[in-house]
Amino acid sequence: MRELLDMLHQKGHEVVVVAPEVSLQIKPSKSFVMKTYPVPFTREEMDKVFKGSVMDLFKGGPFLERVIRQYQQAKKTSALFLATCTHLIHNKELIRYLEESKFDAVLTDPVLPCGAILAEYLSLPSVYFLQQIPCGLEYQATQCPNPLSYVPRVFTDLTDRMTFLQRVKNMLYDIPNFFLCDVVFQPYAELASEFLQREVTVPDLLRPASIWLMKLDFVLHFPKPLMPNMVLISGVNCAYKKLSQCYPNAS
Repeated sequence: MRELLDMLHQKGHEVVVVAPEVSLQIKPSKSFVMKTYPVPFTREEMDKVFKGSVMDLFKGGPFLERVIRQYQQAKKTSALFLATCTHLIHNKELIRYLEESKFDAVLTDPVLPCGAILAEYLSLPSVYFLQQIPCGLEYQATQCPNPLSYVPRVFTDLTDRMTFLQRVKNMLYDIPNFFLCDVVFQPYAELASEFLQREVTVPDLLRPASIWLMKLDFVLHFPKPLMPNMVLISGVNCAYKKLSQCYPNAS
């Protein structure tokens, strides 16, 4: 996202970044104004949780064992993110600043729905910058088809060409997502309902997004449906390196 913020600054936009005092990658820059808020955990505690998540992704084992590990790790990560979001929206001074600043839009990663909650509260259009959301919530929020017949699910090792039995396997691997979604996102729905003073779900919060900037590419992913406001920008994740100049061999 840093490259995108720098580009917005170069085009003359005023950018304000709202971030917790303890974060992984967000650092002050001349390209934007940074507003921070306190959170109830340390950098060491945060690093421990994220390193555990990364290690779990590379561990093998039976499918059920991986699901249980993912479920337990999701609870830890979700608790950390939820604390971050709770301390943001309950920071009255920062919320007052956001209200008075009269911004034009909110740019956020919807994996953490806090930006979506703020966009709804401030009645601002939102632009999402993401790769994917757990449980495929981006498809539910945009009403985009996500067919089990040719869109392989995580951990299946399947392609977009499946036999009947492979499609059954793909469907079975999709079932745990419903439980993971409740663990990860239901607390945000409750937090948003309390803050906005009306009953909302996380898909309700994500649905008004103007643009979904997807860090995906069909070169690296199997074909799947997209909605008109989903734009593929996978190259933004690539490292910038100067290519050596090549000359064709004329001999």
